[in-house]
Amino acid sequence: MAGSPTILWFRQDLRLQDNPALAAAIERGGAILPVYILDESGEGGWALGGASRWWLHGSLAALDASLRERGLRLILARGESAAVLRELIAQTGADAVFWNRRYEPASIARDSAIKSELGGRGIDVRSFNASLLFEPQTIANKQGRPFQVFTPYWRHCLTLPVNSPVAVRHGPWPAPERWPASLPLAALGLRPSIPWDRGFHGAWTPGEAGARERLAGFLRGPVTDYGETRDRPSVEGVSRLSPHLHFGEIGPRQVWAAAAELGRTRGIFPANAGVAKFLAEVGWREFAHHLVYHFPQTPEQPLRSEFARFPWRADPGGHLLKAWQRGRTGYPIVDAGMRQLWATGWMHNRVRMIVASFLVKHLRLSWTHGARWFWDTLVDADLASNTLGWQWSAGCGADAAPYFRIFAPVLQGEKFDAEGVYVRHWCPELSRVPARFLHQPWTAPETVLTAAGVQLGKSYPRPVVDHAEARAEALRAFQSLRG
Repeated sequence: MAGSPTILWFRQDLRLQDNPALAAAIERGGAILPVYILDESGEGGWALGGASRWWLHGSLAALDASLRERGLRLILARGESAAVLRELIAQTGADAVFWNRRYEPASIARDSAIKSELGGRGIDVRSFNASLLFEPQTIANKQGRPFQVFTPYWRHCLTLPVNSPVAVRHGPWPAPERWPASLPLAALGLRPSIPWDRGFHGAWTPGEAGARERLAGFLRGPVTDYGETRDRPSVEGVSRLSPHLHFGEIGPRQVWAAAAELGRTRGIFPANAGVAKFLAEVGWREFAHHLVYHFPQTPEQPLRSEFARFPWRADPGGHLLKAWQRGRTGYPIVDAGMRQLWATGWMHNRVRMIVASFLVKHLRLSWTHGARWFWDTLVDADLASNTLGWQWSAGCGADAAPYFRIFAPVLQGEKFDAEGVYVRHWCPELSRVPARFLHQPWTAPETVLTAAGVQLGKSYPRPVVDHAEARAEALRAFQSLRG
């Protein structure tokens, strides 16, 4: 009925600006009931990992504060989404439920069922696109099939118009006369009981304001040289927008519009290579969602089916996996990356490729182990991007790096961290090792190690595998697929 409340179901769109579901609820009129439902059973085996839960806590707190400034508040609930929505409709008399779409397989199935059920009861159910420039169902190659290679995918996308961010009328917005019950944020249990997250607080500001500040800072300087600096982990050369984009604290339309505005004010868009490369990384995120939408089996199974019989190494007791997880492999660039991940919930993208290659090719452990570890430890853990990244590294996905292309961790370290600034920061026990030996300390003379205070096997581990031997074994394993 006219003037009845609209339930605004927040999910991975935790912002007020460029939020089409919110804009539609305001336009519809009547009270707005914002709700977030922690529905762990509805995530298809990919419930939030620990680092993501930490981020979500801060993001929900920020969203609630923003809503309160505009006369609303965020209702928090826990349980099965359909059941919670039914109960809210019964309590409030709401006759509309609006949300912004998600594209993971389990989310699509859940949302379709809810839309069918509520629509069948006469509820006005509408969903919108808030998280992508180009929705997966709208993009196809010349044969009408999904793209599986990034370059032609992105070339095609660049011929299409990009919508402007959705304008949202400033509040205050109409509130219900009586608010339904809400859980306190602490009751969701998102923060860790063991304080492993100390480093997170200084590294991140979850929430829409933090996202805007992060984007503005990046566009003020680093983006211009992004093409040159993005591979150097010791330099603040990347945007670090990934967790903000994943939780929808900022949308890709806003990022695109801000880059375009930068061009108008500085005259560098789209000719500037740094800006173009940065937007291509936004495109890589789009490509990830394109793939998981069209190939919903890939979070669990390789896209290239022959890799289902790849001879992964047995790891009794999980000793090799634990050495990798804890940053104790004996390869400094790998260990620095894994320690950065544990301390901050994030890892530089170049180093992500190095550590992933090391896991699947040097240790020859399944990419699924890495995907699960990243899922639990990354604040930007995103099912589509995580799947694409790990299958790319393992050579078993779309547009994948060939399995026989094996990153040599010593050479990677010497190339991208030549002075050892990154390694010395995250592996302080190696801080006094000369740059010449830093990325392969086992080759240093004993006198050099003694002067640096390093005892291999004690203060810093010896390599868990030999590079040449591991490379040869990986190539033999790959050949077994072809044979």
